[in-house]
Amino acid sequence: MTTHPRFSHTTRAHSFNTAAAQYAANRPSYPPALFTTLEDLAAHPLKGAKVIDVGAGTGISTTLLHARGADVIAVEPGAGMAAEFRRAHPDIPLVRGTGDTLPLATASADFLTYAQSWHWTNPAHSLPEAFRVLRPGGALALWWNTSALDVPWIAAQAQRIDQYFEDAHPTEEGTATKTEEGTTTKTKKDTESDQRTPGFLAERAFKGAPEPPPHTHRVVRWSRHVPVDTHLANIGSHSAFLIQGKEDTDAFLAEERTRLLETFPDGRVEEVYDVLVIVATRS
Repeated sequence: MTTHPRFSHTTRAHSFNTAAAQYAANRPSYPPALFTTLEDLAAHPLKGAKVIDVGAGTGISTTLLHARGADVIAVEPGAGMAAEFRRAHPDIPLVRGTGDTLPLATASADFLTYAQSWHWTNPAHSLPEAFRVLRPGGALALWWNTSALDVPWIAAQAQRIDQYFEDAHPTEEGTATKTEEGTTTKTKKDTESDQRTPGFLAERAFKGAPEPPPHTHRVVRWSRHVPVDTHLANIGSHSAFLIQGKEDTDAFLAEERTRLLETFPDGRVEEVYDVLVIVATRS
């Protein structure tokens, strides 16, 4: 992910700490089929497995892994997110740390999982760290909710968000393109649809690593029905909006609310997601 030069990668990564409660209340979860797929790709059950959930945030993925019977430890760098995690999940162990320097023993885990968080790491460091912590045969699993752009209203909204960030922060290299966590720089060689496809993200997942590992990926589609205001709060919890400034963000979301209610007069939307899951196994 390439961030706009006005904001550093670190600034964006830590922006969530000011909105941890909003994140916990409005972000989408993950479907049971994702974890079945993960077990299939890793050829290992989650039940009874030692799992390290890195970049755990407020615990959305951690609690689901725990519910599958995994012995989970969460790793989270942000103070605000960690505080929200501890408030909501006091019985699940949490340690402060980052994926680039894991505070964990060598060969101590069956799974390392990154839900919506791998892109905040530097694969040159986080990939060797993951394979250090994994036991032989252990699996590194990365996944992201990506918007289903074949759904017309979702594609139209994505275009409006693209335009919003392009107008706010034009670049010489290209235009700003929304991903699940904010904007990326779109060059002339990359179309908007290319940058949002799971295949594109799978190709880029290990960019910068000394030697990208053999890996496989699948896509799991799912959806949730939520009130318009929950959907807008979900959008507003993404880093690109959190660093934009409250006044500008509120103005965009107010206009977006009006548009959505024209399409969904009952005040409920169906958010449709394609979850990209990538698994690399340590030899």
